[in-house]
Amino acid sequence: MEGSYFVGWGTLALINAGIAQGKNRSGLNWFLLSLLLGPVATFFLVIVEKR
Repeated sequence: MEGSYFVGWGTLALINAGIAQGKNRSGLNWFLLSLLLGPVATFFLVIVEKR
């Protein structure tokens, strides 16, 4: 059960990296931030403006 939690968290980080790159932001930075913050980072990515 715990393994699926980490897989989901990692998948979310990858999705956030893709969203960040689509908004002309650093995918790597957002990937790392997402590993720490998870859904909170997703929320910030959604509300931030595109560069």
